[in-house]
Amino acid sequence: MSGTPVNLNQFRKERARAEKKAQADANALKSGRTKAERLLEAARAEKARRHLDQHRFEE
Repeated sequence: MSGTPVNLNQFRKERARAEKKAQADANALKSGRTKAERLLEAARAEKARRHLDQHRFEE
C-alpha cells in the first residue's frame, strides 16, 4: 500500500461522476446535436424569417 489514507466516499463519488459523464457523452452522440447547435440553428432561422418579412411586397 502507499501508506496514505484514502477517503472512500470521495473515491465513490468521483467514480459515479465519471460513469455519469460517460453515459452523457454516449447519449449526446446517439442524440445528435448539442443544445448550442440547436439554439444557433433556431436563431439563424428566425433571422432569415425576419429578413424575408422585411422584403415582402405588399399591394
